[in-house]
Amino acid sequence: MKKYRNLTEKEIATLTVYGCTAENWKNVKVDEKFTPDYVSNVHFSGENYVGYHDKIYDLAGGLKRHSGIYNCCLHNCTVGDNTYIDHVRNYIANYNIGDDSYIENVNLILVDGTSCFGNGVRVPVMNEGGGREIPIFNYLSAPLAYILTLYRHRPKLIENLQKKIDDYAKSVQSSTGYIGNHVRIVNCSTIKNTHIGDYARLEGASILENGSINSNEEAPVLIGSGVKCNDFIVSSGVSITDSTLVSKCFIGQGCIMAKHYSALDSLFFSNCQGMHGEATAVFAGPYTVSHHKSSLLIAGMFSFLNAGSGSNQSNHMYKLGPIHQGIAERGAKTTSDSYLLWPAKIGAFTLVMGRHTKHSDTSDLPFSYLIENATDSYLVPAVNLRSVGTIRDAQKWPKRDARTDSKKLDPINFNLLSPYTIRKMLKGVAVLKKMQETSGKTNDMYIYENCHIKHSSLEKGIKLYEIGIYKFLGNSLISRIDEGAYSNFNELIARLKPGTKTGKGEWIDLSGLLVPKSEVEKLMNTIETEEITLEEIQQQLEKFHADYYEYEWTWACEILEQKLEKSVEDFTMENLIALIERWKKCVVELDYLIYNDAKKEFNMNAQTGFGVDGDETQKYLDFESVRGSFENNPFVKEVLNHIERKTTLGDKMIEKLKKIGR
Repeated sequence: MKKYRNLTEKEIATLTVYGCTAENWKNVKVDEKFTPDYVSNVHFSGENYVGYHDKIYDLAGGLKRHSGIYNCCLHNCTVGDNTYIDHVRNYIANYNIGDDSYIENVNLILVDGTSCFGNGVRVPVMNEGGGREIPIFNYLSAPLAYILTLYRHRPKLIENLQKKIDDYAKSVQSSTGYIGNHVRIVNCSTIKNTHIGDYARLEGASILENGSINSNEEAPVLIGSGVKCNDFIVSSGVSITDSTLVSKCFIGQGCIMAKHYSALDSLFFSNCQGMHGEATAVFAGPYTVSHHKSSLLIAGMFSFLNAGSGSNQSNHMYKLGPIHQGIAERGAKTTSDSYLLWPAKIGAFTLVMGRHTKHSDTSDLPFSYLIENATDSYLVPAVNLRSVGTIRDAQKWPKRDARTDSKKLDPINFNLLSPYTIRKMLKGVAVLKKMQETSGKTNDMYIYENCHIKHSSLEKGIKLYEIGIYKFLGNSLISRIDEGAYSNFNELIARLKPGTKTGKGEWIDLSGLLVPKSEVEKLMNTIETEEITLEEIQQQLEKFHADYYEYEWTWACEILEQKLEKSVEDFTMENLIALIERWKKCVVELDYLIYNDAKKEFNMNAQTGFGVDGDETQKYLDFESVRGSFENNPFVKEVLNHIERKTTLGDKMIEKLKKIGR
């Protein structure tokens, strides 16, 4: 605990000469090392505690400032060591200010009454008419928010979670605010009832009211020019700039909001990006990205979304108001000027093109194209599995993880193929085959969930789903085999037996966290019936993430048993070799489909607009100088390398199995 002393008579006299005043000098306490040399034109009101000043700040352009307190009014404040405060036009009231912080040219910084600093604020996410209000708090994670949002049919669960969050909000309630160590606040207007963590940079912010900025040394937060935030929580590593407006929002770790973005009543989790457009009542799971003007995300749940320019949804279909909602499962994409009329549910990794007003549910047919054709919705199942764009997205997400905080709130699984998506593919195959049986194999067109599916699309969809299914099953099998050394076949079979029963059955995507539904049910039962803290809930969610591959193998093994119609104990060497051969064939076939899709980016149509004043040769040379050649494209080379690596791996695994069997 830092010790303070009273000012001496000489120090009071010096401060008075330097233009300082106080309601009562006895209520001004200072550090033992304090000297009055760097305090001038300051009015002290209430009780204040002041540190020492022996630091010089080097500013851009070569200017230097000596730490100290100048030209301001302090009311009931604690000012740390080596902090610089100057030109506060109104006053700073009821704040503890840390060490080595720099505050200059601000209007007003205060805590008025008691505040929870944004914690406990109810955000009416997904449904503007209410009913899904989420209480935000400093450590809200995407999986916990998912449960709070979508499990309203379990009132005891929701009641207990809300109470735990409200109790947390009360625990941080205070009539004194906090500005951390090494904070920089310059050219800002009003900061009211706002908690500001260490190393935060507030540069030109307009209004910050009733919120928490959870900055730290590992992951500083930047709040830039013209930004207005009220009723908010900002997590570590966030950047909000360019007159962005934020109201009743949770902003997760590593998010970027800029270029006049407007966010209202929404939750944004790790690595979301919002620029130019607008979000209202949105549950934006990890990697929800909207970069374009006229793009509106409203009343929906998204994750790993890329919204094209002019993307729009409508939640105001009937006369009862904006009460409709929609879900776009992980990896969905919307093209320019696409439109979705809620309610609707878009399957995982589906590309949406055009306007869709028929309230489709395509969740059992993932990796599809949803295309408008003369006001009708056409579905092309599974075609996105062979899209170069899908693969590029899956590769870039882990590389674009902007979270530098060692404590990550959102456990994120980046796997493109997982029990979650493969289970949907299995259902997709069943759905498509049933449509054939019901409507006939010679039909030119099928109808599914208000969507048209062409006969050729259905046939190709079944084939692509089968390729994806066996690619995943082979991946999981090879990973299991490759983890150990075996002296005989019995040891191998023992390794193939799952180490846990957890993982069978349905899986859920808890907004980035892939987990067996059974485990989510157990956790929710615990929350309903037992004492469990928010921290323990977070630990359990992180454990689900850590145990993913054990759970995955349990699920994959069950599917392999169904495919082979025998238990794992009865698998033969021939069974395993056949599975790996089929895996190798599927991997190579899918990679060549992706390769051919990438080739379209280098055809003659793609060269339109190049070499505008020359002949065909100059067009090609201009194109190649800008885009490079197809053969030397890094992605194309990686696809070919992937084919070679996986072929070699498959051959290696087969040889390994044959040696074990000898």
